[in-house]
Amino acid sequence: MTLTEKLLACAAGKTSVSAGDNIWVKADVLMTHDVCGPGTIGVFKREFGKDAKVWDKQRVVIIPDHYIFTADSKSNRNVDILREFSREQGLPYFYDVIDDPNGTWKYDAAKGNLKRQYGSNYAGVCHAALPAKGHTRPGEVLFGTDSHTCMAGAFNEFATGIGNTDAGFVMGTGKLLIKVPETMHFRLEGKLQPGVMAKDIILHCIGEIGFDGATYRAMQFDGPGVASLSMDDRMTVANMAIEAGGKNGIFPFDSRTAEYVDARVKLNGTISRYEPVELDADQKFVYELVVDLSKLEPTVACHPDPGQRKKAKEMSNVKLDRAYVGSCTGGKTSDFVEFARVLRGKKVSIDTFGVPATPDIVHELQTTRWGNETIWQILENAGVRMTENAGCAACLGGPVDTFGRINQAGLKCISATNRNFPGRMGDKESQVFLASPATVAASAITGKVTDPREYLPN
Repeated sequence: MTLTEKLLACAAGKTSVSAGDNIWVKADVLMTHDVCGPGTIGVFKREFGKDAKVWDKQRVVIIPDHYIFTADSKSNRNVDILREFSREQGLPYFYDVIDDPNGTWKYDAAKGNLKRQYGSNYAGVCHAALPAKGHTRPGEVLFGTDSHTCMAGAFNEFATGIGNTDAGFVMGTGKLLIKVPETMHFRLEGKLQPGVMAKDIILHCIGEIGFDGATYRAMQFDGPGVASLSMDDRMTVANMAIEAGGKNGIFPFDSRTAEYVDARVKLNGTISRYEPVELDADQKFVYELVVDLSKLEPTVACHPDPGQRKKAKEMSNVKLDRAYVGSCTGGKTSDFVEFARVLRGKKVSIDTFGVPATPDIVHELQTTRWGNETIWQILENAGVRMTENAGCAACLGGPVDTFGRINQAGLKCISATNRNFPGRMGDKESQVFLASPATVAASAITGKVTDPREYLPN
């Protein structure tokens, strides 16, 4: 069996399953956020009763993160709905924006969008917060009301996005009917060269198969090249499985996985036991691709979908208006370090925005020194507009006052985020080019799509 098949067989209490089987699986974690949470709660109460209790309050994780730092009253109200439900259910894993459990959330536009406006329990972008808070464990099944839930597949688990109706059912029963997906095999060999990042791996793979090439399929990434990838790298790759239509992305378990997970569950006091699934010698795949990491180059996904792949060095004629680094895919500490590596001592020539994925990442960037400056200072001195309000921000557009949102028709933005369909980051007539943080940095300097290897320090 493939990794996904083994995971689903365990979750279904079966010795084996095959692609195409319809099986009931138990959920280990259900995650929802401020966009889909109110709808999920509505379905749950409608179907199970207004006084019903969730199937296991230790396994429901609620993380407001999408439309948070906006004066839009309906967006603010969504967070209050989550708070009321979490209080009513006694949920220990609600990562509220404010500290008062009986309060209401209201964004203060007068304070501006650069300085912190959240409390001590706020966790930031759900997909980055889940592993950081100890909710991703090998061998488990994670359902989330967000398509990029597949990012947790980096931790050797079956993680996939579901809709509000399915989530409402899981909330009440802890189970879901799943069709076992076919598996596509991506064997990684070699090691990335300087200036090339994990984002280039997944953009290359999507470029090979198309933005619908993995529709309702598992994308399994293994091979000797995996050992050279950090957990941040693996999260970036797994995150964008959905950009090829994938049901899930998944990596094998190794010592690096164990080191990360063991530290996070201990730090946060979450469930510490887990049973990873190992690679079988005999696996059946519907597609196989060998990716030599050493031969990859900085890659860009062009408007209007993630499958429109080109090499950065071939796009120097594309002028840009804006650059953006952030989101679950591109807002991790390592992403900003590579962003700063290119920008250090230089200046951006176009509007450039930086949005860390979590408050912990904000802290790391503001306290980690590189010579006489912190990473945060290096970026600000380069002209990057850095916000302390970690969250999804302009990655998915949002209300018009969202930090970094594209509010003008025709603008071209190069972004380290994960999706570039028309209107994704704001105006429907804008264009978004997806790239690694290093490529975004080099492009921000020149104002056109630029290969970051031109700006790497010796």
